[in-house]
Amino acid sequence: MTAYTYTTSQPRKPGKTEKPKRTKTWLVPAAAVPALSLALVPGGPTWQGALVLAVFATAVGAWVLTSLDDTWVALAAVAVLAMTGILAPAELFATLGADLVWLLIAAFVLAAGLTGSGLVDRFVAVLPARARSVRGLAHLSTVALVVSSLVVPSTSGRAALAVPVFTALASALPRVAKALSVLFPTVVLLSAVSTLIGAGAHLVADQLLREATGDGIGFLRWLVLGLPLAAISSHLAAEVVLRLFTTKKDRRERFDLRARFPPRGPWTRTERFAAVTTGVVLVLWCTESWHGLPPALVGLVGALAMCVPPHRVTTGSALKTVPWSLLLFTAATAALGSALVGSGAAAWVADVALSPVRGAPAWVVLLAVIVVSTASHLAVQSRSARSSVLVPVVIPLAAATGLAPAAAVFASTAAAGFCHTLTSSAKPVALFSGIEGVPTYSARDLLRLSAVLAPLHVVVVAVFALLVWPYLGLVP
Repeated sequence: MTAYTYTTSQPRKPGKTEKPKRTKTWLVPAAAVPALSLALVPGGPTWQGALVLAVFATAVGAWVLTSLDDTWVALAAVAVLAMTGILAPAELFATLGADLVWLLIAAFVLAAGLTGSGLVDRFVAVLPARARSVRGLAHLSTVALVVSSLVVPSTSGRAALAVPVFTALASALPRVAKALSVLFPTVVLLSAVSTLIGAGAHLVADQLLREATGDGIGFLRWLVLGLPLAAISSHLAAEVVLRLFTTKKDRRERFDLRARFPPRGPWTRTERFAAVTTGVVLVLWCTESWHGLPPALVGLVGALAMCVPPHRVTTGSALKTVPWSLLLFTAATAALGSALVGSGAAAWVADVALSPVRGAPAWVVLLAVIVVSTASHLAVQSRSARSSVLVPVVIPLAAATGLAPAAAVFASTAAAGFCHTLTSSAKPVALFSGIEGVPTYSARDLLRLSAVLAPLHVVVVAVFALLVWPYLGLVP
């Protein structure tokens, strides 16, 4: 297979496929009025907090109800906060140089090097070639996609890398083409939780947690907590897809796909160097507590190494793969989240939200956080935006109920990774819904999948949060 140039993950742009245009846009600025009036309510937030809530509500309304670019909305929101003096200009601009931004830049350059070397194509194709049944193909493809989440920091990028593999499989096995078209984006989205760089939302959540508590989760800890969840939830999703979209006869069919995915021979010199460079970076990321080098610095050095011979990418071509709009969006939403926390608005919202479950056990509150976070994709379609909405509220809510903030934030972020209900819910879902010449899924198919997978996702995340992660050091 030849190298496939993938499109990087960016905030939504106007379009029928990704985000339907709404007509009642006047509701967006109207959302600021009740938020501002909260300052007049006894026991309400301060004027600063009310103003932050008003800007925040307007931004969420624009993300949900209009086709305005997400990045523009986020930047406009923090610009208003800076103009009103709530957010210091220096603090706003400092987010552009934050570690999470440099870490994302480095991760995308590393991914460009891996793709240019041909190593990604070799890996993605080798496992399907070993399959001898539809069930085996589904689970081997799941393994490939889960592992790819460790090195390609973009759900859209991984989905696009998988498109040529999917089209080859669909032409060889037309009876299960629909099932495979559902499987690939489903696993791409669920497996992103495996690593800190799996989605920009993870970096936003970690940054907000670090600012609020002084301690984040970090790369190695996220990997230890997230990879088991990614593997189990992805394989369970594969079984759900098989049950919903294939017959017993389909699942029992035997075949040999080695002709479709022939061996590529020994590794090239470029592939070996790309693998070693990436491996060294991953090891250094996982051993930060030993050597003390920040992950962003390690990633930057690795990205520089990936842009010199014998690697096949140059600095210019690699930087073109970086989703600069996403970086601006990530920085702006992190600043907006900081303003929510710093003004006391998030704490006030958490106190109000806590009242229905006041006195309830901590596990009940944690379960409520997981359910709300899972359902949030129906209202806020951007993954990073969901983190900027949820995390500033989850942190004080956790503190008020005796939950560890890190446990609540990680559970919320993992749950918010579910976005399979609508074609517009995530770019991988939109990408696989419209592949020309290949039968894929309909909106009704997605609803069928979500009706089964969403409750299962809630249960799996809850089991991990209450029973598994405490044994891995993340106590609720």
